[in-house]
Amino acid sequence: MKHLVAALDNALRAGNHYGALAIALALPDICGWVEDPTQYSRARCVAWYKKYLQSKYTRSATRLVAEHVFLGGEDFYALRCAFLHEGRDEIADQKARQVLEKFEFVVPPKGWEIHRNQTNNVLQLQVDIFCRDIAEGVSRFLSDIEANPDAMARMQQLLVVHDINGTPLLG
Repeated sequence: MKHLVAALDNALRAGNHYGALAIALALPDICGWVEDPTQYSRARCVAWYKKYLQSKYTRSATRLVAEHVFLGGEDFYALRCAFLHEGRDEIADQKARQVLEKFEFVVPPKGWEIHRNQTNNVLQLQVDIFCRDIAEGVSRFLSDIEANPDAMARMQQLLVVHDINGTPLLG
């Protein structure tokens, strides 16, 4: 799994935002399979997202403002499906969607942060922050499953790309 997170980081550093986004959106489902392969993709992806990422995409309630979930698990899964299967940012037709209809990913000028801006049912996300948030969630997940021998065995089944000599390319 660490090789996939390294590939995500390498893609971000190279400015390959589409590649980074594809890896990032796939990772929660991969983690879900490692933890429990008996669940269907949607259930495991949504559960993983809610456990490891949703708090970052929720504004806490204050005395004057109600709690607001910018990105819930179902809409995350709808984004995953729309991008990985169709190459789209619109999720209005996705069965899993609940609140949002479209995403806008941005790469702002250096030193700026443009992230978690919502206008109606469109959520704007800064692609590098979003991808790194997922990578951070994967790190916490890996710590959580260290003592689970079945999950650790499934980790050994993850795809690894090799060079012509059979040496694994890890990242």
